[in-house]
Amino acid sequence: MSERASQEQPEFRPYHHPAAGWGAARSVTEFLVRERELVDGPRAIMRMNHENGGFDCPGCAWPDDTKGLHLDICENGIKHVTWEMTRKRVGAEFFAAHTVAELSEWSDFELEDQGRLTEPLRYDPETDRYVPVSWPEAFAIFGRAMAELDSPDQASFYTSGRLGNEATFLYQLMARELGTNNLPDCSNMCHEASGRALQAALGTGKGTVDLKDWEMTDALFIMGVNAASNAPRMLTSLAEAYRRGAQIVHINPLVEAAATRTIIPHDFARMATFKATRTSTLNVQPRIGGDMALLRGMAKAVFEEAEHDPKAVDAEFVERYTTGFDAYRALCEATPWAEIERQSGVSRAVITAAARVYSEADRSIFSWCLGITQHEHGVDTVREIVNLLLLRGNLGREGAGPSPVRGHSNVQGNRTCGIDHRPDEAFLDRLAEVCGIEPPRAHGLDTIGTIEAMHRGEVKVFVGMGGNFALAAPDTPHTFAALRECELTVQVSTKLNRSHLVHGKQALILPCLGRTEKDHQRGGLQATSVEDSMSMVHLSRGMKRPASPHLLSEPAIIAGLAAAALPGSRTPWQHYVEDYDRIRDTMAQVLDGFEDFNRRVRLPLGFRIRQPARELVFHTPSGRAEFSTAALPDVVPAAGVLALGTMRSHDQWNTTIYSDDDRYRGIKNLRTLIFMNAEDMRERGIGEFDRVDITSTARDGSTRTLNRYQAIPYDIPRGCAAGYMPEMNALCAIGDYSTQSDQPIMKHVSVTVEPSA
Repeated sequence: MSERASQEQPEFRPYHHPAAGWGAARSVTEFLVRERELVDGPRAIMRMNHENGGFDCPGCAWPDDTKGLHLDICENGIKHVTWEMTRKRVGAEFFAAHTVAELSEWSDFELEDQGRLTEPLRYDPETDRYVPVSWPEAFAIFGRAMAELDSPDQASFYTSGRLGNEATFLYQLMARELGTNNLPDCSNMCHEASGRALQAALGTGKGTVDLKDWEMTDALFIMGVNAASNAPRMLTSLAEAYRRGAQIVHINPLVEAAATRTIIPHDFARMATFKATRTSTLNVQPRIGGDMALLRGMAKAVFEEAEHDPKAVDAEFVERYTTGFDAYRALCEATPWAEIERQSGVSRAVITAAARVYSEADRSIFSWCLGITQHEHGVDTVREIVNLLLLRGNLGREGAGPSPVRGHSNVQGNRTCGIDHRPDEAFLDRLAEVCGIEPPRAHGLDTIGTIEAMHRGEVKVFVGMGGNFALAAPDTPHTFAALRECELTVQVSTKLNRSHLVHGKQALILPCLGRTEKDHQRGGLQATSVEDSMSMVHLSRGMKRPASPHLLSEPAIIAGLAAAALPGSRTPWQHYVEDYDRIRDTMAQVLDGFEDFNRRVRLPLGFRIRQPARELVFHTPSGRAEFSTAALPDVVPAAGVLALGTMRSHDQWNTTIYSDDDRYRGIKNLRTLIFMNAEDMRERGIGEFDRVDITSTARDGSTRTLNRYQAIPYDIPRGCAAGYMPEMNALCAIGDYSTQSDQPIMKHVSVTVEPSA
């Protein structure tokens, strides 16, 4: 808890107001005042997510409005941008005054609140301080460390998802020219399950819908996502859908603010009259992990309806475009309703009501986030979503299809442009032909694999391109120990964070330009491209003078690292950095869907990458969309055990914490908490704000405990609990990852909760 918040008493008052609206406006105003950004903050608001000369919000990956909206913004996006544009600076004087040991005692809020990093730094073990280093020497340190490795696979190159497409392409090119596919990314912890499931079922790792489909659909099913905090601009789509009569079903253990009502700030008439719009027509609260059983129940209800209404199933679509239908129907029919109710935690009547919404809609979209994927059976659950869509032909036509909600701006673009530890052969063949390198063919390490390899001493150099790896990863003490085993850690960052203090024997902090800042290179002012969660690619141009003259762009930093580590490289690293059009010309030759890249990305709104499955072309072994027939997992907790899901607070973006408040859940001045069902609390003799000890038990029998958290009664199913990441990441054992997706199981941690002594 930050020093500022620790001086105030925590509060809990259930939230009953519309999402966004005047609460968001007040919160933004207070934040701008606190950060002293009353001039640049409003300027940024008028440029963010704008088609002509604007910059892309560095927050979520929700698509930009296609109709020229001038305030296509949200509370969290404004906070994220203002946090980046702060006038506070962290330079040599700051580090001369503070040792790493001292800074390690600070809260994460206090670390980032110090401001923008201004110059490259290296760790001095004799003084336990970071000291200034020139860019050439910083690159040379990396080059020497790489030269001392016995194998390039002793290095790992992580990215958080904030990297633009051009820097992404250079980053993976550097790693592969060095000779490794060790390219872990935040998708390994977030949507890996979605990509693998969609690839297996449809032959594409992405959703098939776009924002226009959201504007045309008859029914929206929103699963495992707190849209008001994680994708706030989705509220506009939900409100518009409700006003035109679409059905909106939210499926989540917690009824979040986005699943009730909203007032969209750019809807001036409704803001002036305090007139809210509903954002749901049905809320369903499955137990944690019960989504797959609920979906199976919906499919079973559709099959039962088909017995007296043949149109309930689109037989023509199924026959023409799918395979495995008969086996799936037999599986649904053989699954007892009693087992569906037990595993989902939802009654047959409620499941049937959701199924009726689906059956009566001509066109349906299913949208989901980490509440679906961060489970052992995440791949099976996403495939069950696809099964349900296929039953009624909700693919390959307007207003219908799967729509995963990617959480971080350009995380989808990172994967598209080559950040993948399991690259396919066709991509590597084109990379070899166009770039004149021999890329490695063996699969590399993902996030969990990298942590374990660092722990064993097998990965000696770790490069973090953005983000806060030390806090984002599971099993926090284990991850910290792994990073400290490295010979060299390199963090490319905009602000001070925990990952700079949990470092290897040698360490570099390389400060980069932010998304909001102008990027001047020899070829002039540059723009970078990003891909949103619906496959639209567009340009982003910074508006502000850089925080320091010593900052480099991410492409320039990558080129400097590459030139130092690859002295004989024929790749024109500096030539690329002088003009990003040159990078895009090469990308156009390597990447499917990026043909004529430089022209198309400058079109109004950019361009959409072709999705074959949207056109009913399936790159699967069968050449068809494939039904899956996975058995239902047993997700009912043992007696005395709770299923805990980690999540973000509202005043937080990934590991960046703006305050210790969570407005939409009614929390003030508290993060070390656990939300519990009131009956579960009474059963354990726990009252509101009582101190409790939370102990997780891993698959291998090991335990991890967080002490003296405070319990909050909340509307959540019995047997379930929730709390904030990154604090609760410590409960998720490094070995507890999905055997289907290799993702950490952060949404389904088995815990016991007892009153603190």
